[in-house]
Amino acid sequence: MEQKMESRHETEEEVFRHQVSKDGRVFLYWKGNLVKTLSEKEGCRFLERLDQAQDGQQRQLVMAKITGNFKRGNEREGKNRGRG
Repeated sequence: MEQKMESRHETEEEVFRHQVSKDGRVFLYWKGNLVKTLSEKEGCRFLERLDQAQDGQQRQLVMAKITGNFKRGNEREGKNRGRG
C-alpha cells in the first residue's frame, strides 16, 4: 500500500498574521499572541516584502523571519537532550 507523503508546508496552518494601526505601526501575531511590533518605517518595509510574496506560504515565511523565526522546530528540549 503506497502512502502519500505530505510536505511540511501542506500540513502547517497559517499561524502568523499581522495588523496595521492607524498610526502606521504593524503588529505581528503568532497563534493569536502578539510577538512583535514594528515602527511605521519598519512596517512599510515589511508590508512591501509581504506584497512581493507570491502565496500564503511565502507570506508566512516573511512573517516568521521578521519575528526572529522563533518557531523552526529545532528548539532545544532541555539540557540533557541527546544524552543518555
